[in-house]
Amino acid sequence: MPHSLFSGSVPVSSTPGVSALIDKLTNSIELAATGESFATVLTQLTSAQRRELPKKEWLFNWSREVVTERRRVYQLTTVAEPALIQGLISLEVDTDHVFVYLVESAAFNKGAQKQYLGVAGNLFAWACRLSFEQGYEGFVAFEAKTALLAYYQQALGAQRMGRGLRMYLATKAATELVTRYFSDYLLP
Repeated sequence: MPHSLFSGSVPVSSTPGVSALIDKLTNSIELAATGESFATVLTQLTSAQRRELPKKEWLFNWSREVVTERRRVYQLTTVAEPALIQGLISLEVDTDHVFVYLVESAAFNKGAQKQYLGVAGNLFAWACRLSFEQGYEGFVAFEAKTALLAYYQQALGAQRMGRGLRMYLATKAATELVTRYFSDYLLP
């Protein structure tokens, strides 16, 4: 396990905790009504794009995330509708792992009437892929809300670090996510 997961540059108090629900692990994202799968694309959210985000449709302040030093915000869209953001993730590439600050599905992908399934899983898989690309063996860390610790263990294969709220995805869990969501990506 990377040393800085415990003592890295990401302070424990700097994040409100990840609270995204993993509704289903899919091979991309699926239309909830039919199960039809849609190819996705992840791109970094630009400053210009952040200004176009309707604030009332997002729980988190994504404009602040985009301008926070060392953080990267990625948007998940479908190939068919590249202008429609399905979800967002804020992360930081640390010295030996990727740290996830926030994950959020778009408002239309939440609740009983959600349009697409698999959005949050796709975003976590992206963080794992970035970790592999950096040579970090897929290690991804995040802080979970207290009520979701066991949930992330079950849904993602995440492991707790000690008694705190910090969790991590190790190589095995990361490999499973990346292989599922990015079947064309060759793991190092």
